[in-house]
Amino acid sequence: MTRRKLFLLLASTGVSMPALFGSPVTRAASPIQATLYKNPQCSCCEGYAQYLEKNGFKVDVKPTNDLAEISRNAGVPQDLEGCHTMFVGGYVVDGHVPAETIRKLLTEKPAIAGITLPGMPSGSPGMVGQKTETWTIYAVTKDSKPPKVFVTV
Repeated sequence: MTRRKLFLLLASTGVSMPALFGSPVTRAASPIQATLYKNPQCSCCEGYAQYLEKNGFKVDVKPTNDLAEISRNAGVPQDLEGCHTMFVGGYVVDGHVPAETIRKLLTEKPAIAGITLPGMPSGSPGMVGQKTETWTIYAVTKDSKPPKVFVTV
């Protein structure tokens, strides 16, 4: 069978070449939309936003002087706060949480308020230095239940 006959046969059946052989054009996934609240003077938060942008996120950075209140209202206990608070996919993400952990959260969709990596660990995304320890990322709820470990990385 010639190519022309094959093409005519496929055209008469309504089957397209991409449907038969798979589309040769693959579209990049849409970026994951996020809003990050940070202290106006903090520069590591900008580095974290840049890290996320390089890893498939679109981050809207909003400087604020009410960061502690935003974290508290989102369910993050004061002793587990990071240096910025982000909202993504209906969850709060506090601190320098790695992109793959955020993707895990968004994929698994657990019944929690969000996750937090307390403090500003050396070598974490957006921070300078080398990673020198295991990071514990906690799951937090809005109902004041004690936080549980979400993942360690």
